[in-house]
Amino acid sequence: MASGFEEHGPGRSPRDRVLQNALGKARDVVARTGIPAGGGVLGADTEVVLDGVSLGKPEDRDAAARMLRSLAGRAHDVLTGVVLVTADGERTEVAATRVHMRPADDAVLDWYLGTGEWRDRAGGYAVQGAGAALVTGIEGDHSTVVGLPVAVVAGLLRASGLWPGGGGPG
Repeated sequence: MASGFEEHGPGRSPRDRVLQNALGKARDVVARTGIPAGGGVLGADTEVVLDGVSLGKPEDRDAAARMLRSLAGRAHDVLTGVVLVTADGERTEVAATRVHMRPADDAVLDWYLGTGEWRDRAGGYAVQGAGAALVTGIEGDHSTVVGLPVAVVAGLLRASGLWPGGGGPG
């Protein structure tokens, strides 16, 4: 279920921002639907962080072009905050992954911007789509960059007793 939570903008550290946005999203869904019996509500938020600054999501094509130019040929961090709300409370975690981008000329950036994939994407790209062509390598969990770190979610489920059979990763 999509949350109606309005994400926090600049003014917080990137780590605090992803946690607060993930909390806000999960709490919004809980307020509207409650917590499923024997289950939980998961919230997540992802930020692209370059030189300690969150890039946010581009407002338009020109903003996406500026973001992608700033990332081209450089490494940056992707942070994803994850929150699991259950009847027993809230568990939170932040996952971090380093992404290396290839140098990109105007022709490559124009091609990517033309895909429209940059819309509503942290940092203006989607590594799980055509944006993978802009990336030379990833240090860490690919699923963190996609926006839902699977290992973190599994750990939160296990810690909350929601992992099937009670065992599982972690």
